[in-house]
Amino acid sequence: MKLAILDDYLSVALKVANWSAIEQHAKISVFTEHLGDEDHTAQALADFDIVIVMRERTRFPASLLTRLPKLRLLVTTGLRNQAIAMKTARECGIDVCGTNLLGYPAFEHTWALILALVKKIPLENHSMHEGGWQKGFAGGLRGKTLGILGLGKLGSQVAKVGQAFGMETIAWSQNLTEARAEECGVAKVGKDELLSLSDLVTIHLVMSDRTRGLIGARELDLMKSSAYLVNTSRAPIIDETALVDALQRGIIRGAGVDVFSVEPLPADHSLRRLDNAVLTGHTGYVTEENFRLGYREAVEDVLAWISGGTIRLLN
Repeated sequence: MKLAILDDYLSVALKVANWSAIEQHAKISVFTEHLGDEDHTAQALADFDIVIVMRERTRFPASLLTRLPKLRLLVTTGLRNQAIAMKTARECGIDVCGTNLLGYPAFEHTWALILALVKKIPLENHSMHEGGWQKGFAGGLRGKTLGILGLGKLGSQVAKVGQAFGMETIAWSQNLTEARAEECGVAKVGKDELLSLSDLVTIHLVMSDRTRGLIGARELDLMKSSAYLVNTSRAPIIDETALVDALQRGIIRGAGVDVFSVEPLPADHSLRRLDNAVLTGHTGYVTEENFRLGYREAVEDVLAWISGGTIRLLN
């Protein structure tokens, strides 16, 4: 058998888990660069029986799955992957299995972006390395309003840290109840109210038809010109074109962005040229602890499948 590990950008997959038991049954190939469009992906994976993907870095729509006749097991890190056509995979006889992942890295990354924005860390760091001194004019958090879109596991943790900084915390989501808001010590408000009141807005919503395009030009216009927007959730929740325009025209002060409509982000993308955008390459979940867990359980999934069973089956 042949097994492919996709999108191992940091070349760590074989280092953070023990693959020796699998090597007795399958030849392992690691792809450290993104395979590109569907045609290139189909060509590259045509001879593989097993494919392991890192989250949603490579999409597997129905049109691709039907072009991979040898594929019988698709393992994704995480227990949800909207980039895989689960029904088509089942129709093609492909088992899709998942792994557990840690939730807290994304919450930590959110605060890394917030502090980088407010305290001008990227600007100061660059200046120091270039021989400069004090280039940014930082702001404070105490007494400011933190608006949280989505008060689930991640949003509630973000709220706690905001409260520890002495911030006023408010939240909105389609399903948020007064009881949940009270439990988290957060004021429940309407979406437009949150946008207009907040000094900092952070997104922690699940991607769905209801949240796609939730923040567009109208919503950005509601925000304070001194406000920051942070997205470590999913790119389609924000209209990326509208965000670029808002940053270019100073509709909002800045944004911290970890997720993008096209990933890896093209080298000539407009966001890369904006001084008021702090960007990370979808690294909110990229920690050693997460990768050790994800790839270890991916190995377990493959070994169970080779033995004639499945664990953590998603389809």
